[in-house]
Order: sequence, then structure tokens, then C-alpha cells
Amino acid sequence: MAEPQHILDCDVLIIGGGINGAGIARDAAGRGLSVVLCEKDDLAAHTSSASTKLIHGGLRYLEYCEFNLVRKALIEREVLLRAAPHIMWPLRFVMPHAPGQRPALLVRAGLYLYDMLARRELLPASSGVNLRCHEAGRPLKPEFKRGFIYSDGWVDDARLVVLNAIDAGEKGATILTQAICQKLERKAADWQATLFKPSCGQIRVNARYVVNAAGPWTAKLLHATLPKEGGGHLRLIKGSHIVVKRIFEHDNAYIFQNRDGRIVFAIPYEHDFTLIGTTDLDYHGDANQVAISEDEIAYLCQLASQYFTQPVVPSDVVWTYSGVRPLVEDGADAKAVTRDYRLEIDSDGPPMLSVFGGKITTFRKLAEEAVDHIAKALDNRHGGWTHNACLPGGDLFGSEPQNRSVQEFGLWARAQQQRYSWLPVALLTRYCRAYGTRIHTLLCHRGSLEELGEEIVPGLYEAEVEYQRRYEWARTAEDILWRRTKLGLHLPTDAAERLQTWLDAHPLSR
Repeated sequence: MAEPQHILDCDVLIIGGGINGAGIARDAAGRGLSVVLCEKDDLAAHTSSASTKLIHGGLRYLEYCEFNLVRKALIEREVLLRAAPHIMWPLRFVMPHAPGQRPALLVRAGLYLYDMLARRELLPASSGVNLRCHEAGRPLKPEFKRGFIYSDGWVDDARLVVLNAIDAGEKGATILTQAICQKLERKAADWQATLFKPSCGQIRVNARYVVNAAGPWTAKLLHATLPKEGGGHLRLIKGSHIVVKRIFEHDNAYIFQNRDGRIVFAIPYEHDFTLIGTTDLDYHGDANQVAISEDEIAYLCQLASQYFTQPVVPSDVVWTYSGVRPLVEDGADAKAVTRDYRLEIDSDGPPMLSVFGGKITTFRKLAEEAVDHIAKALDNRHGGWTHNACLPGGDLFGSEPQNRSVQEFGLWARAQQQRYSWLPVALLTRYCRAYGTRIHTLLCHRGSLEELGEEIVPGLYEAEVEYQRRYEWARTAEDILWRRTKLGLHLPTDAAERLQTWLDAHPLSR
């Protein structure tokens, strides 16, 4: 076999470009470790872009006595909100209550505990709510007269992954997307990996430490590389969501209880839509080919219709998405499987750390804990740093995270409207939310709509596409329309084809 043309030496090779891999890359690079991250597809192409888009403690996990997990996640909510206030924001959740559901006193006690498990500076406490008087009661059936309201947060999950990768790259990490790990061998002194990236062929990576953050493929990679470790520990759970035209006009979300013990969220989504999900089903198929079933669509529609005056039927569904969550196997029913994580380290030679489980809210803590292990093994003396660091674009009022950035995001956005008064308000609002202070990079040396270049598809200009390709590893129309943005929801059905044609005709300059 011919010698690879590209050879990279690094401290840490991370396999997997989801939220855990990107978070670990960011933390490790920030501690001065040399990092290579490889992802076989796009950043957040799988599980990490298929979440319910929530930064939350996980109220329902209290029912399974997951107190440590809930407390850890509740603490992280406000840390993350302050770090990236452009892609995350507080959200109030309304839980209608009716006879036959969990007793009202039990729900109230659970919410009180939810409020008290972690200090809150940004999120208001829970309370009861009279749905006959509250705006959230209007779209509901009249039998729902009372309920509860509490706080959590919303996140653009795919952009969260991208921001972590950007920060890692700016701190020296090499981020390789569309680069599959074909071979991974443990040698006496290091790991040797052979990657294949279509645009540049084979790449050899020599690494002192390997992180297996391959999500649904973690167990498979571990078993193939270290057969003695087996391939277990993971339980693959499919979660599916449906998107329908907006059902309600207010900005609160709903959390609905079902008779089977599951809960489903109905969330304002992309201004014009309502996101409904999720399901919890064991999954045994190909993790590359995950799709919602007709039964799942019917389940979500029926549950929503139990609550909303306006019935939700399958023909209302304008988009669906599904993802496979790689959870720690604990023998529980699918809806009760722990969302906590487990880090397993094999040190019989150059070390490998494998990530099992986790949830998007606790990614930063997982990354910090993982890099603590890595740093110790590699004699790196730098401690954790991400707790008090903004993600790219989140430094609205200064370099350090602060409550003001969450509480006064609207004030900051209005200042950008004055600065870029030539931009249509809706477009500028989207730019502010997607890019935060990086809007100044996107709009640098531009002073008119014409200077954004060609409008490739409605609302998507050449300048934004070039920004995403240059700084955010976007390569395909799907990357741009469904992960870097959600413009795919708002555009004609031929938009992806038109955009891909444009991309093919305008190769990315090296």
C-alpha cells in the first residue's frame, strides 16, 4: 500500500464530530494539547442534530431517582445560556394537568425539587397556572383548567456542535469532516490511524491518545479496535419528532403527559412551526439510515390531539427527523434508560477513552471530565477552563459569559439593526441568532444588500454560504439548509437542488 501523502502527529485523536467529540476537542485544544478530530460525515450529522433542542435538567428523570444527573444538568443550563446566548435562550414550559395523570401534589413536589436542586440566576421558579386565564390555555381543550409552569432552555443543537468545533479550531485543533477512520492500530508508543477524506485521499494520524466519541458507533469501534473489550454497554434508542404549522401564537412550550408514562413536548419552532416529540424506541437497524415510522407519526399526532383543540393529523406534518441516542445500557424500559454518561478508559498501552451515553445539556461537563483524564495521562498541567468561557459569537457584552448577555440579547440585536440598517430586519434577526458577534465577520466590508452577492435561494446570499464554507465546514446543501440553518423548512422543495448546483459550480478555494 502506498504511503499516505498526509501525515499528522498529535496528542489526541478524536473520532466523532457530534457534541461530545466537538466539546472534548474544544476543551483539549484550550489546554494546549494538539488535537485532530475526524468525522465521517458532517458535524452534528447524526444524533446531535436530532435532539428536542432543549437545554434542560430532565424533569421526568426525577421519577427514576436520577438526582445526580438532574442536578448536574440543572447547573449546566445557566452556564451554557451565558456562554452562547445567541443560540440558546430561556423557555417556559406549561404542563396541563387532568384527573388520571400523576397526582398534582406529586408534580408540584417534583417541580419544587427541580427548582431547588441547583442555584438559579436567570430562570424563574415554577408555579401553578390557571389555564382558563393564561394565554397557554387558549389552544387547549376546555377540560384542561389548571396546570403547572416551569423554566428550562432552548438550543440550536447543530449550531452548538459547530461553535465548539470553531473554538477548537481557533485554539489549534485540526477538524476533518467527511473523513472516515478506515483503520486504527495500537502500537507500542502511540496510535496509528488511517483516515480517508475524498478531497485529499488518505491521511495518517499518529496520536498519543484516542477518544472514541463515535456516538451510535462507539461500541462497534471499540470492539473492532480492542476486541477484548467487547462491544456492549450501549443501548440504541430512536427518538423521532414531527414538525407542523404553528398551532399556537404564544412563546411558551408545552410538556404533555401520556397514559403510557411518556412525555412529549410541543415547542414553538422557527417562528412558523410547532415541533412535537419525542418517541423512545429500541433501535436495532443501521444508524446511518434512521427514519420515523408511520406508527411514530400517528403516536405523536394522537398525543398532541388529546390536548389541543385543533386536532393534529399526519397530513399536517411538514417535516420529520429521527436520531439514535447511544445510551448507557442499564436494563430499563426505553423511556427510563439513564441519560447519564460513562467514560471508559483502556490503558493497556497508549490509552483510549470511550464515551458512552450522555445528553446535550451535560456535554461540557462530560468533555471537562474526559480531558481531565487525558491531561493526566499526557502530563498536561492545565485545568478546566470552559466553565467561564464564551462560545464563538456569545461575547455580546464582553469576553466573559454574563447574565446580561441572556437578559439583554434583544438590546444587543437592536444595536445591530442600527449598525446594519441596510439589511432587512428578518434577515438581520436570523444572522444575530445564528452568528452572534460573528455577524461582524460575516458582514465585514459589506454595506449593502448587493454586496452580499447572489441570492442563491430566497434569503440565502453568497456571503453567508461562503462564511459557512470557510469557517463552519459546510460542504453540501443539506449541511447549509438543515444544520447550519433551518432554511430548508421555509424554502421551495427544489431549493436544495438549486443550492447544490450552485455549490458544485463554485468550488471552495483551498
